[in-house]
Amino acid sequence: MTTRQKDTPVFSFDEHTGIAQIETPAAFSYAETLLYLTRSPLECLHSVENGRIYKLLEAGKELLPTEISEPCPGRLQLRFVQGPPASPDAVREAVAYTAEWLDLARDMTPFYAMAQSDPLLGPLASRYFGLRIIGVPHLFEALCWAIAGQQINLTFAYTLKRRLVENYGRKLVVDDRSYWLFPKPGDLAGVTVEELRQLQFTGKKAEYILHVAGLMDSGTLSKEALLASGSYEDAEHTLLAIRGIGPWTAHYVLMRCLRNPAAFPIGDAGLHNALKLLLHRTQKPALEEIRRLFAPWRGWEAYAVFYLWRSLMPEGSLSIETPDPPGAKT
Repeated sequence: MTTRQKDTPVFSFDEHTGIAQIETPAAFSYAETLLYLTRSPLECLHSVENGRIYKLLEAGKELLPTEISEPCPGRLQLRFVQGPPASPDAVREAVAYTAEWLDLARDMTPFYAMAQSDPLLGPLASRYFGLRIIGVPHLFEALCWAIAGQQINLTFAYTLKRRLVENYGRKLVVDDRSYWLFPKPGDLAGVTVEELRQLQFTGKKAEYILHVAGLMDSGTLSKEALLASGSYEDAEHTLLAIRGIGPWTAHYVLMRCLRNPAAFPIGDAGLHNALKLLLHRTQKPALEEIRRLFAPWRGWEAYAVFYLWRSLMPEGSLSIETPDPPGAKT
């Protein structure tokens, strides 16, 4: 079976082997993808071993432990570890999720054309060619990850995420490998602030996460509504109106979940550190200077940020220390 849906790459599926083959764009680097996905040993929602990515996907009512690999350039292979899904729709959902997660549908040609002659961005675009914004397709996960990471280092942010997942998420063990799903908003119904404080969330972060869980569980907030809100600014304003979400958090979610290429988390400490190093400065650039630097990259700010983050690896680490809480709506 070979098929294609809107915003999903061409793929084929062998019902006998339970393997889907996904065509990838020319400007896609599996090596860069693996590097990003292995940036923390504390990651619990996927693992990488011998160049293969293991992740638990949910499609309809099916839990699908999946192995992702690149058998040859231009193709990703999805092997459903427990055999073919019961429903053909589940295969399509798994392919669509993978394509969104790894940013396979984005036409990067305009970005590379813009970056080619740029003295700052050009070398990064060349050095990391094929790097795409690895996403967080589920809105609740993206919001929790961003809120948890406010004003702390990446290692502790991963620790908090792992504790949240292991206490409230779903686990599946197959062939001695543990797979986890991030909790749904309803999984936190009845959870108290004190229970999250026991996991070392601050009281404020616990409140924010439980508030977001309630909004999403009731249907007041959804990814679909944000995407259909009419404009980038409308989605941003909706997010900023939520307790605990400031400009950095809103733009981080716009960047990695809602996939807006113009999202610009200008307050990100990792971005500031990357610019400081690339500009050979002793001090981080001021926000006004960052805005001037980014002016030629208008419409592609999210990708410029991601490539600047990449310049900190592997020697450094991606930081999500932010100044959000003081400016966030509380």
